[in-house]
Amino acid sequence: RISRTLNEQGRSVKGARLLLLGQAYKKNSGDARESPAVRVAELLAGLGADLRIVDPLVDARWITVGTPACLTPNEVQSADLVVVLTDHDEIDWELVLSHARQIFDTRNRLKGDHVQRL
Repeated sequence: RISRTLNEQGRSVKGARLLLLGQAYKKNSGDARESPAVRVAELLAGLGADLRIVDPLVDARWITVGTPACLTPNEVQSADLVVVLTDHDEIDWELVLSHARQIFDTRNRLKGDHVQRL
């Protein structure tokens, strides 16, 4: 679905800048062991995506794929696609909604014209 969403924008996964929100196994946890979000990051990296990872609860040293990032308006605006993988309450969702060009939400956290939900 991420690939299809990018294709609709005329982009491929290869070379696309993706901002992944959340790497933890579950909401409001800092545990990324066996997290499906980590596997998604690995698959996207394998397809050549430029990954930025934001997870305020997972220690950056455990993020082994992509580049750890802070959630800033510039970081969100720079992404070809923002992908919600873990919906921590600590993430500034209003910032994401107001600055993202396109959002793919796997947790059904966000609503809007520029949000696609899983």
